[in-house]
Amino acid sequence: MATGVFIAGLGPGAVSDVPAGLVGELARCDRVFLRTARHPVVPWLLEQGLRFEAFDRYYEDGDTFEAVYRRIAATVIDAARRETVAYAVPGHPLVAEEATRLILDGARRAGLETRVRPALSFLDALFAALRLDPAGGLLIVDALQPALFEPVQAKGVVLVQVHDRMVAGEAKIHLMAYYADEQPVMVVRAAGVPGLERIEEVPLYALDRLDWVDHLTSVYIPPVAQFRRTYDLTPLVGIMATLRGKDGCPWDREQTHHSIGRYLIEEAYEVLDAIERENVHSLCEELGDLLLQIVFHAQMAREEASFDMNDVVRTVCDKMVHRHPHVFGREKVRDADEVLTNWERLKRKEKQDAGESCLAGVPRRLPALLRADRVQEKASRLGFDWPDHHGALAKLEEELGEFREALDAGDRDRIIEELGDLLFATVNVSRLIKVDAEECLRHTVDKFARRFAQIEERCRVSGRKPDQVSLSEMDDWWEEAKKLEKS
Repeated sequence: MATGVFIAGLGPGAVSDVPAGLVGELARCDRVFLRTARHPVVPWLLEQGLRFEAFDRYYEDGDTFEAVYRRIAATVIDAARRETVAYAVPGHPLVAEEATRLILDGARRAGLETRVRPALSFLDALFAALRLDPAGGLLIVDALQPALFEPVQAKGVVLVQVHDRMVAGEAKIHLMAYYADEQPVMVVRAAGVPGLERIEEVPLYALDRLDWVDHLTSVYIPPVAQFRRTYDLTPLVGIMATLRGKDGCPWDREQTHHSIGRYLIEEAYEVLDAIERENVHSLCEELGDLLLQIVFHAQMAREEASFDMNDVVRTVCDKMVHRHPHVFGREKVRDADEVLTNWERLKRKEKQDAGESCLAGVPRRLPALLRADRVQEKASRLGFDWPDHHGALAKLEEELGEFREALDAGDRDRIIEELGDLLFATVNVSRLIKVDAEECLRHTVDKFARRFAQIEERCRVSGRKPDQVSLSEMDDWWEEAKKLEKS
């Protein structure tokens, strides 16, 4: 490839584990980057005459590891726009390598070709050293961010990137909230590297007392039957009560249900964004922010003597038990579809008992496309629906004709009415063919944004602003961007 990114793994640390022929593949690239030069095979790479640049200085300058990884990814992508770039990392390039994920995402958005060369992972070496079978279930956790994970009973935990005693100490403090102080843990340094490998079992409280812990260290915690304790909402509820109290935060004390309502929506979208990016650390943080908004509203209700957080939890618990009679009662169901049907039946009865329409439960503040889908779905469960997509497709064509008539007549009110009907009919077709209309539109918007970014880049390279480029030339660049995505 003339330009692009070649991503490779250097193995866990033994020269014999470096993939055969990798040095030659790296040397044929125009530019070679190493995430770090602190790896046992690096002196050997130098002996082979390989020239490279390492990103260790980024770690010294960065405030957070996330900032470091984003800077690494930006540097690699920028270089790959002009030449063939190699990016090599310890172990396997796709195992515990956040910068690799960012590079792959950035290359995809930029339309750059990528190739990944696998290698033996440090986890493979660790499994061999400890005689572990990962099929039994393991959690692999970043020790640099211990607060972002919660262990699971009856599953082993592998703590990676235990760079030094300070990192080990921070991880220990977090883990001791779950495990007993005397919980045995296996500390492994340089697994699989002759002359460097070291394995020692210590109690959890002594994890940060080992003076030989370094950047090649991982920790294994075997499964346990029972944790020390579990978390509840009491501390968070107490913090919010303090913030709203007499000597609390002036801003928090001034808020009402209406004034902070928009933050609830924003935090929910942040959660969805984290899910879409498949960033588990961000998801944990955003769920906490969303929970904070719920606690905030519950605290204000408590001050009004309406309800409190206990009522919120009790209400949803009662609702979940009532709507799952196949789990908490004697009712039987065949499959997930019948579960949904029963769920709607129970909800409908609740709404009827309260004198509400079955559609009243669909929030008006939902995005219109999503609300249309939910309204149609609920009506369908009451039997008001087409038997299949063919009827809906004919209705879509009918609505398109009516929209054209309104457009030709120039009647603005009718245009608005008919365009809404056309969009609603489009959602109906997508629902009946089991395609998420919201997801389809989001995908198309993302696609448009990627391609337009390519046009902006071409403008920048040509030294012109978009308003200085003809529409015809932009159309040509647009078609080139389409071809790049399909190639």
